[in-house]
Amino acid sequence: MGACAELHRRSIHDREAFWAEEARRIHWHRRFDTVLEYSRPPFARWFVDGETNLCYNAVDRHLADRGDQPALIHISTETGTEKTWTYRELHAAVNTMAAVIAAQGVGRGDRVLLYMPMIPEAVFAMLACARLGAVHSVVFGGFAAASCASRIDDAKPKLLVTADAGLRGGRAIHYQPLVNEALRLAQHPPRKVLVVNRGIDPDFRPLAGRDLDYAALAREHRGAQVPVAWLESNEPSYILYTSGTTGKPKGVQRDTGGYAVALAASMDYLYAGKPGETMFTTSDVGWVVGHSYIVYGPLIHGMTTILYEGLPIRPDAGIWWKIVAEKKVSVMFSSPTAARVLKKQDPAYLKQYDLSSLRHLFLAGEPLDEPTHRWLHEAIGKPVIDHYWQTETGWPILSLAPGIEPAQVKYGSPGFPVFGYDLKLLRESDATEAAPGEKGVLTIRPPLPPGCMSTVWGDDERFVNTYFRTFPKQLLYSTFDWGLRDAEGYTFILGRTDDVINVAGHRIGTREIEEAVQSHANIAEVAVVGVADPVKGQMPLAFAVVKDQSKIDTEERRAQQEQEVLAAVDHHLGGIARPKRVLFVSLLPKTRSGKLLRRSLQALAEGRDPGDLTTIEDPAALEQIRGVLGQ
Repeated sequence: MGACAELHRRSIHDREAFWAEEARRIHWHRRFDTVLEYSRPPFARWFVDGETNLCYNAVDRHLADRGDQPALIHISTETGTEKTWTYRELHAAVNTMAAVIAAQGVGRGDRVLLYMPMIPEAVFAMLACARLGAVHSVVFGGFAAASCASRIDDAKPKLLVTADAGLRGGRAIHYQPLVNEALRLAQHPPRKVLVVNRGIDPDFRPLAGRDLDYAALAREHRGAQVPVAWLESNEPSYILYTSGTTGKPKGVQRDTGGYAVALAASMDYLYAGKPGETMFTTSDVGWVVGHSYIVYGPLIHGMTTILYEGLPIRPDAGIWWKIVAEKKVSVMFSSPTAARVLKKQDPAYLKQYDLSSLRHLFLAGEPLDEPTHRWLHEAIGKPVIDHYWQTETGWPILSLAPGIEPAQVKYGSPGFPVFGYDLKLLRESDATEAAPGEKGVLTIRPPLPPGCMSTVWGDDERFVNTYFRTFPKQLLYSTFDWGLRDAEGYTFILGRTDDVINVAGHRIGTREIEEAVQSHANIAEVAVVGVADPVKGQMPLAFAVVKDQSKIDTEERRAQQEQEVLAAVDHHLGGIARPKRVLFVSLLPKTRSGKLLRRSLQALAEGRDPGDLTTIEDPAALEQIRGVLGQ
């Protein structure tokens, strides 16, 4: 048995001893009494009665040994600026932010919603909330006002932190109109909005009595020393919303102690990073990868982390490799979508920089196709490690572990079950174990390991009903992904079992998009499916039935109607959820009982066999679908 397999075996069969040992990686203000409390399955409580703090572990505890080491490097190719903070300077900046936030009456257990671009103040605010014991909820800056409002109403934050604008591809995204609309739509808007004014939006005007200027308050609180709130290990650290099969997003609730321990172990075993080295993760702080591996993971491990604002091809397709060379990056983390974008560029950009410091490049967010995996590995001459995890888990489920033993990469596979995860690949029909080479549903036998979601914010019942009801006779966590395992034990991810699609690593519920499409006055009915896309992995495709056919009776009117529907989606969800096309039909394929044949729609859109169609109520619907698809 190899070292990785042995570590995994111990983590499952001697679970409490294993995690008690790993818990030594972080600072405990008070040592825990019980490693695991599991009296109410599937709810697991880790390191019970232990007291710790994410900010202290990420910043304060490094001051004595590495206070002058760079902690955070912010690089913006949008503004052409770069700035570095040492651990000591980061500590001061976080204390200032914490003092500003605390002055607004925010304390332990209060929620703070962050709606921010990729600027250092976003990191300061996350760490400041953790320091105070407040629960942060970061909403991706690309989301529309309605999406932001739904998250506000679920989290009920006491404060919203934002900026005047973000930048993408040289284009300003003005936040104030979005924030104003979100607060107008919300039933529980916060009374105060803290604004980082970057001077990008010339029309920005603070709203008297509501908007607070961060720069002015930071000057007032500079030099503040804010005491650390020592949290019981299972107190929530943050809420991060993820799409589901219903229109209402789910608030993934993360604990404190278990998350810190899991991240610390993953930085060593999985990412093979070393304290003092530099990690470059190309994600956004609005996604789970940004939480775990831009902010908390690298800092807990004593590394330097890079916060990047910009595109992978601006000013040219060599920018990321230039950063790797100049900052001596040893660990890099990106996505398959980014790899496919770079694959289209001149390969010379990959050859002009010294990548000798880089040991591994990790990719996650959506399935990585074998040709892209092979191309990238050969292009950079470094191990490219695909790995698999979810917002819900907070850290990897499947991976290789080069920190334990050399990684034997198999193209197209994210590897083996990670320590702590009792992974089962089960047949959908009877929940029996799938044979090698046979498709099954990827499940985890609870208790979920430390760092995974503890529940859905404010809704324990939804947590159980969403994740633990796929197999009624067994209590199993479903990833809602199909997978198969080959004869050597490598797992391959085949796609979703539910109605959530993966657009460039961002999960979007088809129901959410359908609701946005139906907000258009002329849409009677709609079905949205995810279809394969060569760059983004998947893209939404909408099939819509209109109320008034006269509005689509010419090519010009049809195009106009499509643009209006797309604009409606942009307004409700943001450009990230915009369908590739809106195709108009007079009826949708359904069974006699009224169930939409989504999988058949998806198969037809991808040019595949639509399967058994004997249950369809009206075969003419399929002919229409084929017609609009040009088949």
